[in-house]
Amino acid sequence: MRRSLIWLVGLGLVAGAPVLAQKKATITGVPEIPFTTVPNFLKLPSGEYIGEAVAVATNSKGHTFVFHRSDHNRMFEFDAAGKFLKEIGSRFSGFEFAHSVRVDKDDNIWTVDEGSNMVTKFSPDGKVVMVLGHRPPAVLGVLAAPPTGPAKPAQKYEFCRPTDVGWDPQGNIFISDGYCNNRVVKYDKDGRFLAQAGSEKAGTGLGEFNLPHGLQVDGNGNVWVADRTNSRYQLLDNNLKPIREFTNVGVGWTVCVSGGPHQYVFFSNSNPNGNMPGTWDITGEIYKAELDGTVLGKFGKPGKMAPGFQVVHMMDCRNPNELIVGEIESWRVQKLLLKPVAAAGATK
Repeated sequence: MRRSLIWLVGLGLVAGAPVLAQKKATITGVPEIPFTTVPNFLKLPSGEYIGEAVAVATNSKGHTFVFHRSDHNRMFEFDAAGKFLKEIGSRFSGFEFAHSVRVDKDDNIWTVDEGSNMVTKFSPDGKVVMVLGHRPPAVLGVLAAPPTGPAKPAQKYEFCRPTDVGWDPQGNIFISDGYCNNRVVKYDKDGRFLAQAGSEKAGTGLGEFNLPHGLQVDGNGNVWVADRTNSRYQLLDNNLKPIREFTNVGVGWTVCVSGGPHQYVFFSNSNPNGNMPGTWDITGEIYKAELDGTVLGKFGKPGKMAPGFQVVHMMDCRNPNELIVGEIESWRVQKLLLKPVAAAGATK
């Protein structure tokens, strides 16, 4: 049996453990945002399928990228109408256990792979431009997941199951390093280490993390982190100093910051893997907020059939009125068209 297969089995067993502590959102007085879905949004070639759609992103042309887990980990590109264009990185050695895909302001495509411990920058035409992190050498054989014994001190240029990537307006790179490290790391545009918040140890204080599962950076250079096992979102400044936390919108599963001059932030209180008893009653919704934390509204509910959500693992909100969401257990991607909300929102 291939080393990668054995290791992924181990990853799958431990990946579900932190989501058992699901939390109901405590915010009240939040209006529902009406939305519709686009039927048959993605058109795949005959014989091709989307696996676990853990990651979605769009570029400036409206193309959609889906990084998914199937018989092997694959990344597909679709045009603005949802027509399949090509596969990027077929059999790339950095694709072991997909977790995130993001597109920067220059339309470079970045993948975050939890299994290979690599963050890879692809050019718009799919060529490898930069690699951050290091794939565990195959010569070492099967590696424990998570590593046993005391946690190894977090290294500047090595990751331990990273989860997401983002950039500030100056091009600095921010990575959430996620399942067995509990930190956010900042690099300059050339990949040189600058700073980190958190460490290999889990913590509950501001600036500490317990499974930072998603990350994005707003136009002010502030860093939004989905601190999943702590059931919160954290906001850090550009130097990774904590500003505040958000504990009223449920579990910090994934976060998205929209484009444009007026940015919004979207929080997902996703229903967890496995559909544990009671979770459908307290999960499944997505919240839309201003950058100051004012929640404008919410939408969505758990459901195995569209337009319900079955584990929203990542969102793209380049256009804040047209969200694309990737789901794990239903193996699908949905495009959501949101309608404006007139209410002022709530913050409690």
